[in-house]
Amino acid sequence: MPEDAIPTTPFELPVFPLTGTLLLPGTFLPLNIFEKRYLSLVEDALAGDGRIGLIQPERAALDNWGLVDPEEKPDLTAVGCWGEIERWQQEDDGRYNIVLSGRCRFRILQELPRRRGYRRVVADASPFAGDVTEDAESLDPSRLLAAVSAVQERGEIEFDMDVLAALPGVILLNALCVALPFEPVEKQALLEAPDSHDREETLLRLLGMGFDPSILSASPPPPPMVN
Repeated sequence: MPEDAIPTTPFELPVFPLTGTLLLPGTFLPLNIFEKRYLSLVEDALAGDGRIGLIQPERAALDNWGLVDPEEKPDLTAVGCWGEIERWQQEDDGRYNIVLSGRCRFRILQELPRRRGYRRVVADASPFAGDVTEDAESLDPSRLLAAVSAVQERGEIEFDMDVLAALPGVILLNALCVALPFEPVEKQALLEAPDSHDREETLLRLLGMGFDPSILSASPPPPPMVN
């Protein structure tokens, strides 16, 4: 598929419901897959177009990191982001280590019957066509860098500022949204922001509010991974 192409009509998409984890265009997300249904999902994706949608369960997103019994089939949030399997390795015990490359957001039109235990939806990416055509240089990174620097001075988080300063504005923005330890509802707000400038404003507001220490201790942020 060409780099700037997305499906122009609704398409079937297998989804991986995961609370508090965000995928955005231009970012990488490493995943360790071991549950049977998601092993089947990865196998089918590798045999097909490599697409997997990452999305939050609605109830878990509102429950502040709460666990959801997958057999209860919780509702899914309306918007997720789909990626393509960039790299993969299968371990001797059968589990997969994969890296998803974020491509474009999507909106769920309907949910389909499960296949081999995993969930599938009819997805529409057309409202988010700008995700794959946006110029990474279109956003001035100076305000983001200043905000991250202020957070570091408060001792709440630590990043290599030289690494961040080398990233183009939109890539920096999306990488920070993915890596920083926000609550699930905040992650969803960042994902659903209409465009990069709205996402930047949302992120700046969240950075100004600081972080919940319990989230930091429970889930330290990984370094940003970008395409």
